Amino acid sequence: MGRVYYITHSGTLKREENTVVFENSEVKKSIPIEDLDELFLLSEVSTNSKVLGLLSQKGVVVHFFNHYGYYIGSFYPRETNLSGYLLVKQVQHYIEPHKRLELAKSFVEGAIINLCPLFNMEEETYLSELSKAKNITEVMQVEAKLRKDFYRKIEEETGWDFQKRTKRPPHNPLNALISFGNSLVYSKVLGEIYHTQLNPTISYLHEPTTKRFSLSLDVAEIFKPILSDALILKLIKEGLLEDKHFLQELEYAYLSQDGRRLFVAEFNKLLESTIRHRKLNRKVSHRQLIRLELYKLIKHLLEEEPYRPLNYRSL
Repeated sequence: MGRVYYITHSGTLKREENTVVFENSEVKKSIPIEDLDELFLLSEVSTNSKVLGLLSQKGVVVHFFNHYGYYIGSFYPRETNLSGYLLVKQVQHYIEPHKRLELAKSFVEGAIINLCPLFNMEEETYLSELSKAKNITEVMQVEAKLRKDFYRKIEEETGWDFQKRTKRPPHNPLNALISFGNSLVYSKVLGEIYHTQLNPTISYLHEPTTKRFSLSLDVAEIFKPILSDALILKLIKEGLLEDKHFLQELEYAYLSQDGRRLFVAEFNKLLESTIRHRKLNRKVSHRQLIRLELYKLIKHLLEEEPYRPLNYRSL
């Protein structure tokens, strides 16, 4: 697996021969792209087609965020790891209602079993409601209730004001953290999908659209508790994130540049940290857990092995 590189300053990304260079008034730095998998542009960075052409040749996925740390979109290079047979199977599992429902429930089950232990939430209650869901709408309702209860719990645990979920824009620091963390997880899952034969536009829990890589949203449900929610709780409780790391305007709150830099550093540290995988009998990084989950999904789609979502506690 190659490197993930984060740029948290505003500036310009340009190509100099076969090298990508980031530059602003304070710094000029070459980015090693030979072993680069992903590039996160977490501030206002201008670039051009020459840069994107080179990154496409190297198979580098680029995620764009604006000045406020709000996710804009991703540059997804032309896929080279293609499988027509898997694509047919992905579509088949979408258009056959019982197959789609089974996968949709699995993604929400993963969210439940990984989120509930963090906040002493009644796991069995949500799993029971999920088992009774007869369609995608009812599955989404279970997921919505889980998240609503989580927001109340994290407000209690941290002492930070939440009020209600607001996204565009987030109205307070806790909402801003959740939005930023979720965007990082969504983007990271997308980056891992690129290195598989999965098509990122065909999804099961979230409705596929013409404007987003919705499979990333599905798989991110499993990893948001591990890579974002738990991290937010840790950073607040340990006093690493404070009021000074946020900027607030009228009905708008967002992480400052220092706040984003701190959060991203901890996020990447978590991604690269390892955990003992009981089934594989070896250590794997949290980033590798995402790739392994995608391989499990592929086996399910190919009808080789039923998909069971990652249970982080069981590792």
